[in-house]
Amino acid sequence: MTGSTIGHYEILGKIDEGGMGVVYSARDTRLDRSVAIKVLSADGASDDQRRLRFVQEAKASSALNHPHICTIHDIDEDAGRLFIVMELLDGQALDKRIAGSAPPLSI
Repeated sequence: MTGSTIGHYEILGKIDEGGMGVVYSARDTRLDRSVAIKVLSADGASDDQRRLRFVQEAKASSALNHPHICTIHDIDEDAGRLFIVMELLDGQALDKRIAGSAPPLSI
């Protein structure tokens, strides 16, 4: 999808892939800012239960406000592709961060 658009977002590159879909770095062309976009996988797009879980994930995440949780900006659909738009954070994926050892605890 690199170089393509979804809604008014220009896809810049793939960040990672998981069970629900693929996360891309993108550019919000309206607000001129960097974002992350999680696109529901093609399998999930045709499965009503997976679509519902994807929407519930966006709603649950958007209800939270914490410095260690990315902000959800939007959920939308374009050409049958359901996607969540969120804050783009620089860092390491959690599974890679904790691989082999637990992260230090701090409160």
